[in-house]
Amino acid sequence: MRFADESYNLRIELDTKNCTLSRAALEKMEEALAPLREPVHTFPVSDFYITVVYHSTPEDYHVRVSMVLPGRTLFTGERDSNPVSAFSRCVRKLVSKLKAYKDSLEAKPQKTKAREGTVQEVVPEAEPDADQLRNAIAERDYDAFRRATYVYEEAVRKRAGRWIERYPDFEARLGAAFTLEDLVEEVFLNAFEYFDRWPDELRLGEWLENLIDPSVKALLKDPEAELANLDAVRTYRETVQEQD
Repeated sequence: MRFADESYNLRIELDTKNCTLSRAALEKMEEALAPLREPVHTFPVSDFYITVVYHSTPEDYHVRVSMVLPGRTLFTGERDSNPVSAFSRCVRKLVSKLKAYKDSLEAKPQKTKAREGTVQEVVPEAEPDADQLRNAIAERDYDAFRRATYVYEEAVRKRAGRWIERYPDFEARLGAAFTLEDLVEEVFLNAFEYFDRWPDELRLGEWLENLIDPSVKALLKDPEAELANLDAVRTYRETVQEQD
């Protein structure tokens, strides 16, 4: 199902699996988009993907949304027995992400913008905090691990964006089935889960780069399971951050 809503500056694509949404539900979902009106106003028309999957066990709806913007894809997901409620929460979370992204764009110096995309290796923006990294692994705290490795995130994103050019199947499904942000999160989650396998002879950035290819293959092999895992991790991180 595809439709455009120029008042929201969005091209919207809705995909449902194992369910059919009522007209009333669709109307309520359209109303739930209202908070996005102002944040997207300054962007060109953007692609907005909504996926609603019904699960008979535990009888709920898994809603995932992604917004493809110039230079970045924003995404989030929620589960609820009511698809409209899940979608409304997704929109609220996406509004926060969109505002944060706009703030980051406005804060970047023009020279930095001009240089974006030129780095060929996964090099951190600053030296990572080694103690914070070790403590995160010791305590099995993924949110702390992501904070400690945040200095690598932009470099991983750029390298992953180039790497997927080797996988036409992945590129063809980008935005609809999964996003570049899904791949980036998959890389860091794999790094967290298999941190004890980090080869001593490699810098952390080199190892993260080596994890991009198996992460692509994992998403292609079983996207539903991998995305469900990523959504659970993101929900956990957002809950932790809201409590801070």
